[in-house]
Amino acid sequence: MSVRRLAPKELQPATFAFTPENLDWAKKVIARYPEGRQQSAVIPLLWRAQEQHDGWLPQKAIEYVAEMLGMAPIRVLEVATFYTMFLLQPVGKKAHVQVCGTTPCMLRGAEGLIDVCRKRINHEPFHLSADGDFSWEEVECLGACVNAPMVLIWNDTYEDLTPESFNKVLDGFAQGKPPKPGPQIDRQYGAPVGGATTLTDPSLYNKGKGAGVKVPTTDASAKKPTEAANVREGAAQKPST
Repeated sequence: MSVRRLAPKELQPATFAFTPENLDWAKKVIARYPEGRQQSAVIPLLWRAQEQHDGWLPQKAIEYVAEMLGMAPIRVLEVATFYTMFLLQPVGKKAHVQVCGTTPCMLRGAEGLIDVCRKRINHEPFHLSADGDFSWEEVECLGACVNAPMVLIWNDTYEDLTPESFNKVLDGFAQGKPPKPGPQIDRQYGAPVGGATTLTDPSLYNKGKGAGVKVPTTDASAKKPTEAANVREGAAQKPST
C-alpha cells in the first residue's frame, strides 16, 4: 500500500474555486444538513471538486472546501488522504487504475495485475504513462473479494482478471471503448462460476413431485401474518410451586 501524499508544489494550481454551477450545487448539498452539522458535506464537496479538476484533488481545492464548511484545513486533508476515492496526484486522461492489493486479490493473482501496470503504465504508482493517458496505484479492499482479483477504473470495477484479460481492458480504454464492467469471465455478478450449485432441487420450489419445502406461491400468501418470533420462540414459563 502506497503512502498517500499531496502532489508536488510544481504540479499544484495557484487557485481553485467552484464553477457557478458547482457552487450552486454545493450550497444545496450543505443546506441538507441541520445547523451546526454542515461539515458532514465534506465528502460530496471534495468529490465534486475532484471531478471539476481533471479527476484529481489539489491542495487549493482542499483549502477551498475547508473554508466553505468552516473547517480547519488539516481536518479536510485528513479526509482526503484517508479515502482512496480521492486522488491526490494528476491522473491519466483515459484511465486511472486502482488495483486491489488486499489478501483475497493477492492470493488470486493481483501481483500479476500490478506487473502489467508497471510495464504498461509506469514502474511507480502515482506517475503518468509516457503519453499521459494512464496512471495507477495499489489500494485496499474494493469489496468484490469473491471475484478476485479486480481493479477499479474511475467508477467501475473489472473483476476475475488475469494479466491477459486486464491488458484487453486497458486496450479498450486506450481506444476510447471501455469494456463492459464486472466479471471478465463467464460469471453473472458474484454468482458461482458455472452456475448454481445449491438449492437446485425443483421440489424446493413446489414444482416437483413428492414432499418438499412448500413456499408461498402468491403475493397475498407471502404477506399473511404469522405468529411473531418472540412469541413462538419465547422461553417456557416455569411451573409454579
